Amino acid sequence: MKRVISILVSLAALFVIAAPAMAAKPVIGVAEFRNTSGAGWWYGGVGWDLASMVSNELASTGSFRVVERSKLEPVLREQDLAASGRVSKGTGAKIGNLTGAQYLVMGTVTAYQEKVGGGGGGFSYKGIAIGGKKEEAYMAVDLRVVDTTTGELAHVRSIEGRAKSGGLNLGLNRSGFSGRLGQYKKTPAGKAIRAAVVEITDYLDCVMVAQDSCMADFDAKERKRRSGLKDAIELD
Repeated sequence: MKRVISILVSLAALFVIAAPAMAAKPVIGVAEFRNTSGAGWWYGGVGWDLASMVSNELASTGSFRVVERSKLEPVLREQDLAASGRVSKGTGAKIGNLTGAQYLVMGTVTAYQEKVGGGGGGFSYKGIAIGGKKEEAYMAVDLRVVDTTTGELAHVRSIEGRAKSGGLNLGLNRSGFSGRLGQYKKTPAGKAIRAAVVEITDYLDCVMVAQDSCMADFDAKERKRRSGLKDAIELD
């Protein structure tokens, strides 16, 4: 009996220790992404596809409690966030109360560029080309994190994703970008999207949870982005 009591006491102590850590995890929701870039692969539903990708990455870090899309989407649609892209104090509080989200992540794809360049040494047979082709893709996302309690911007950052590939082309249509995002995962566009999603996740984990030396790395990236904005990537 004493042993059982001892075990129960130990478990209770562990729960007391773990509870603050669990409570300390930010509760975060990811809104439907918007697009002002004119990217050819953007179509109806992609904004929520990107939001889901970011949500999954955030959940996988173990640093956040992520509000499910099924709970978040109806509330955001009711508040008509897509129309304004902004969150007022009253709106933010209502979103927080109804979904439990302390923070709302909002992203806008502001730039997308792609380049396919030729090269020597390749050959083609029945529409399948091997070698001789290099592809690049670049994507920029304006990221905002809103405190739902105050309606104020907690964090703002421009995030970039880049991808390069070459040497193999299976004749896929990479100019029109039709179908679900998953169909592009092995293309430069898909890789640039994935790179941007991972960068978004790393940034949020750093600025909202870790708040350590990683901040210096992201600040350095931002300074580099700003200083080289005009020639950050050459795809013309």
